[in-house]
Amino acid sequence: MSATTVTLLNASYEPLGKVSFNHAVRMLFREVATVEEGHDDKTIGPHPWPRVIRLVRYVATKWMYRPAPWTRRGVLVRDGHRCAYCSGRATTVDHVLPASRGGRWAWTNCVAACGPCNGKKGNRTPREAGMRLLWEPYVPTRAQLATLS
Repeated sequence: MSATTVTLLNASYEPLGKVSFNHAVRMLFREVATVEEGHDDKTIGPHPWPRVIRLVRYVATKWMYRPAPWTRRGVLVRDGHRCAYCSGRATTVDHVLPASRGGRWAWTNCVAACGPCNGKKGNRTPREAGMRLLWEPYVPTRAQLATLS
């Protein structure tokens, strides 16, 4: 039973994101974090195999409330891996205003989309394609993406 990432919580139980399994183990042995949720059937020294760890001391996270940098993965996480046109499972990112027509790689111009909807829309705006966005794209904070992922 091997986990690749472990959820990291602040001392106040607010999610800070994910850390690698190895990083989580180092934090446990340095005693800067404790296991909040683990696998009961497996241990690492005196600690349960971690799924969720919590910092022992509170870390100020003002930086978490700044706008997140744009990434393809971030768009998919922000939109819950749901297509902005049909709410099906999204695997691609679509430009509302196509990049070939001057659309930017930006939070407010990109939405998650399924392959069929992305292909149907093609090199057109949603209005030109006769498609409607189910929600407006927005700029998420780092905290929002950490909570959603």
